[in-house]
Amino acid sequence: MKSWWKILCVFLLMYTIIAGFLTDVPRLPILHETIRNQYFHVCMWFSMMILFTIGLISSIRHLASNKIGHDIIASEAVNSGMLFGILGLVTGSLWAKYTWGAWWTNDVKLNGAAITMLTYCAYLVLRNAIPDERKRGKVAAVYNIFAYVMMLVFILIYPRMSDSLHPGNGGNPGFSKYDLDNTMRSVFYPAVIGWTLLGVWIMTIRVRIQKIKSQTEL
Repeated sequence: MKSWWKILCVFLLMYTIIAGFLTDVPRLPILHETIRNQYFHVCMWFSMMILFTIGLISSIRHLASNKIGHDIIASEAVNSGMLFGILGLVTGSLWAKYTWGAWWTNDVKLNGAAITMLTYCAYLVLRNAIPDERKRGKVAAVYNIFAYVMMLVFILIYPRMSDSLHPGNGGNPGFSKYDLDNTMRSVFYPAVIGWTLLGVWIMTIRVRIQKIKSQTEL
């Protein structure tokens, strides 16, 4: 039963989608039914950050051991994390349109998320710019550590120090303070686990593909 977590992933995502659209949610002004996006938008960011954390750990392990396997995991963790980051931006933009009246606002957390994605895009560009495998792994690992620190600053730290429309930032109370009731929690927490497992699943597939490619090129 090595694939038990994949079965769990499918079950949790099916539950998230069905319960996310059918269960009752708090009836709040401005948010209305859009609050259901919390099962998707917020969870995408959780998954992205966990994948980037896996990438960080793998980069540190690569610097310590110089094993190509760790560099492959770091690279594919970032690639998979970028996918969920883009999905987070898209679902967030859609949410903003129906709650704030615009696809994009000059919000510190929105801008921080965009800067974070650009920082990790630079990581991918850097990898493609260095042909030597060993040198690429070392340089990319160092930059990945820098990119992770920037993510923490622009997504978690700076928004809490400045004015922000996002709940839980800039003095605004978080969702759990006023509208994340027990019914939503029963969907939200499984959704976080489900989307994160999906991200890890995608990452493992990409890692296996890259390892096969590296073996065939020898």
